[in-house]
Amino acid sequence: MSDFHEVRFPLEIARGASGGPERLTQIVTLASGREIRNSRWAHSRRRYDAGFGVRTLDALAVIVAFFEERRGRLYGFRWRDRLDWKSCPPSKTPAATDQRLGTGDGVTAAFQLGKDYGAGATAYRRPITKPWPGEVRIAVDGVAQTESLDFGCDPTTGVVTFIPGRVPAAGAAITGGFLFDVPVRFHIDALDVDLSAFEAGEIPKIPVVEIIA
Repeated sequence: MSDFHEVRFPLEIARGASGGPERLTQIVTLASGREIRNSRWAHSRRRYDAGFGVRTLDALAVIVAFFEERRGRLYGFRWRDRLDWKSCPPSKTPAATDQRLGTGDGVTAAFQLGKDYGAGATAYRRPITKPWPGEVRIAVDGVAQTESLDFGCDPTTGVVTFIPGRVPAAGAAITGGFLFDVPVRFHIDALDVDLSAFEAGEIPKIPVVEIIA
């Protein structure tokens, strides 16, 4: 059995969550006072606290059921990050030209979805592995392609594969637009909720962390 469940964390609770990207940077301070800084991770890792979205006992019961079905930290799941879930700015609608996915060589048929943060030599390229099914738009040299006729996209990996006879020509720019989820898991194996404190307004801690899936 796969260690990832292709289900999304309840949206009404995720909307109230807190969190964002995390990096791991090693810093060594020399005798001169100068620093040597080294990034230990190739990719950022997102962390969230779902507890901020739990306001009622009914919502807490939904969390308990979801937690039990995932067996705590055992199985991963999809998470919608309200700050970052589109190939474009949050207020825009994804377009097939939002993100550069690669350049055709006349042979390669598969391209990984990805999103750039920043521009130029210092831009960060984030692999996108959990696109929403049916919400991926692809263009070749600016010309929109049709899913199932020109390409297919695996929603469990984010890999776009062009159909035989539709493989991009050498030098052709492949671009894409999409909606996506973040692959995550619970970061705890025990839900510890004091009901009296919860009813008094205390927010339970329900940490969630991004994984590679």
